[in-house]
Amino acid sequence: MKNSFYITTPIYYPSNKMTLGNCYTTILCDSIARFNRMMGKDVFYLTGTDEHGQKIEKIAREKNVSEMDYLNEIVSDTRALWDKLDISYDKFIRTTDNYHVETVQKIFKKLFEKGDIYKSTYKGLYCTPCESFWTEEQLVDGKCPDCGRPVEPMEEEAYFFRLSKYQDKIEKLLTETDFLRPQSRVNEMINNFIKPGLKDLCVSRTSVKWGIPVDFDPKHTVYVWIDALPNYISALGYLQKDDKLFKKFWPCDVHVVGKEIVRFHSIIWPAILMALELPLPKLIYGHGWLLFDGGKLSKSKANSGSVIDPRILSDRYGIDAIRLFLIKEVVFGQDGPYTQELFLNSYNTNLSNEYGNLVSRTIGMIGKYLGGVLNKPTQLTDTDKDFMQEIMNKRSSVFKMMDEINPTGAINLIFEMFSRANKFIDENAPWVLAKNGETDRINTILNILSEAIIITNTLLLPFLTVKPKLVYASWNLDIPNNFEKYNEFGFIKNNTEVVKGENLYQRLDINKEIEELNKIAN
Repeated sequence: MKNSFYITTPIYYPSNKMTLGNCYTTILCDSIARFNRMMGKDVFYLTGTDEHGQKIEKIAREKNVSEMDYLNEIVSDTRALWDKLDISYDKFIRTTDNYHVETVQKIFKKLFEKGDIYKSTYKGLYCTPCESFWTEEQLVDGKCPDCGRPVEPMEEEAYFFRLSKYQDKIEKLLTETDFLRPQSRVNEMINNFIKPGLKDLCVSRTSVKWGIPVDFDPKHTVYVWIDALPNYISALGYLQKDDKLFKKFWPCDVHVVGKEIVRFHSIIWPAILMALELPLPKLIYGHGWLLFDGGKLSKSKANSGSVIDPRILSDRYGIDAIRLFLIKEVVFGQDGPYTQELFLNSYNTNLSNEYGNLVSRTIGMIGKYLGGVLNKPTQLTDTDKDFMQEIMNKRSSVFKMMDEINPTGAINLIFEMFSRANKFIDENAPWVLAKNGETDRINTILNILSEAIIITNTLLLPFLTVKPKLVYASWNLDIPNNFEKYNEFGFIKNNTEVVKGENLYQRLDINKEIEELNKIAN
């Protein structure tokens, strides 16, 4: 089996500070990357920014700064946010990086010399915010089908990529393989783009200067998708002197993207790769949107003060709370609503009650009934064995979920394991056994329970990266860096001292918190 794993976020457009919606994709990818690292794989996790185009040119002009000065400020803020959220990316690519510029120019020239790029005149309708050209038939109520804003007629000399040449191959790719998920995205691509017929793609502009020049025709600037999409291979050294990362990690295991850019990744990107005669990514996953007041969160809305900033949420509630909500409560592949009530209820229900309370309750009973010392069990009942088997079965299912790139399914199973452990306490009622002096039986129950917590906690590490690390110290155990440790029952030794640590997650007064958040947001 291939022991490397390559995962990417899209490269984000830095028209403003990153939103909770951008955090969603980045955190999902981070959890998948971390999980694969703990499986012992050599992981490469790429993220970055898409820094060219008319919109950046316009924003910089309005702010009376150079494009690079504007971009450097946004990129610095983005990287600080990813650090705050404990994002374990291996490389941050900027499309203004010299190596990327050179690679894009080489790709453009290669495709031109092959005949897959040609010069002509473009007449069409252009959406500046999306940097996309559209035909009349593709408009929705006369507006851009992606963002709903007005489009403008435009005519200029341009280079085109022969996308139409790859119509049949792309259709087969989408209909006969598992290249794009979920299935709803496949249906959208077939109905909206494949059936109407693929048109050749405009891939240069003469009216936009902030971009990568076509080196053999410098009045032309390489247009967004030939500039942006190859970041996934330029970051690995494609067409560069040092291409060992490209040889090791390409093809990509999964590109995770928002549903609004699935078209570019599932139709245009594979066509470019086919033209370059390169292997295709194994999977494109088009996730849904994080919805605020029924609609997608835009950067302008997020930065207007009407929606809470992820920086504020992480300072106030910790990054585990943000990571948990985005991975667990928004079903991967579907749209999911965000409200302060949903976020705070998720914190109380999952972190404070189901998980944090289980850990503190178990440690408390070890202290109260066993003097803070655990020993190996002397005798296991059938119900003990059934409980242990149930935990191990769910553990196996977590791996299956992650093999299918389903972090929501995986984290739900992990919390089902915590829930089952809570139920195991109630079924065995150590407080009743204590009245009858059944210390051996209490030790057995609390030993099994402790090991179930540690086994489950280890699965949680890729998803929640702060407080779960604190749990091991209470049982005098090392923090694992792989899933081989604490992968079955029986690892707690005789005379293990168990000590109380800090409470993991304090319960929140939701009404009070909403009041405070509203004050901050306004």
